[in-house]
Amino acid sequence: MSTSPMRLDPSRSGDDHNALYLARACELAYLPEARAKPLFRDELGLEATLISVDNTQAYVGSGASELVVTFRGSEAPTSLDGFKDWLLTNANNFLVLPEGRIGTDFAAAGVGARFHRGFMEALAEIWDPLLTAVEAEFKRSARPLWVTGHSLGGSLALLAAWRFQQHFLDVHQVVTFGAPMVGNKEAADAFHREFPGKIYRYIDDPDPVPLLPAISLIANLYIHCLDEVRLGGQSSGATLSAMQQLGGKAAKTSLDATAIDEVWGFLLNRIAAHDIANYQKLIVERFGS
Repeated sequence: MSTSPMRLDPSRSGDDHNALYLARACELAYLPEARAKPLFRDELGLEATLISVDNTQAYVGSGASELVVTFRGSEAPTSLDGFKDWLLTNANNFLVLPEGRIGTDFAAAGVGARFHRGFMEALAEIWDPLLTAVEAEFKRSARPLWVTGHSLGGSLALLAAWRFQQHFLDVHQVVTFGAPMVGNKEAADAFHREFPGKIYRYIDDPDPVPLLPAISLIANLYIHCLDEVRLGGQSSGATLSAMQQLGGKAAKTSLDATAIDEVWGFLLNRIAAHDIANYQKLIVERFGS
């Protein structure tokens, strides 16, 4: 017995049904294109095309009344090995002023805004074919543009939304799941101005990844954008406190090797909370369907 695909409702902001739809898109984004395409079509009503350059991937999904760009997270979502260095070892050095073409797009964020270099470089890899694909869809039919991603993909989704705006592609909403931070306070303020009431960051309280990059544990350099949607029944304070204690052995500008290993072990022990399937389960529990 066939069922109708889920649909997005652009009239509702921060809606759990929309979040569940986008969380499912994030889960499908981890699949190879041959497996993902029929599932995007049957479950979400999207004709999806994979854009892949080096280690960065995103699906562009075209529906009758929506466009959905879904960034894939780490290639190994159960281990996060693909971006350990970005989150822990080099996070302080990665907070930079963008240069070149991507710097031009982020100039409007203000002179004090700094962004995670690793995330910027990953987005730069895929940007040209991604922009071409989204612009082509807009020319065919202008529809609300949703940008989403889980884990690393959530960070890329946020940065890509900014670049879409700079290229006159209006972003309807940005919805992320378990995403780490992408920049400093000035950067976060710029996102607040650019996307008032359009950013929704879903986090599960035991998930430690939204508390990273690790430099944020010992120096208040990175900060999240609004609006946070907290899932689960626990307080994130316990997770933060434990991670800060692990990082407390470090100097004020970096974590030493021992602290890095301890924080990494703490993260891996809580990886189940970071899984995109866990986010879907918690969203379903929120609206009881």
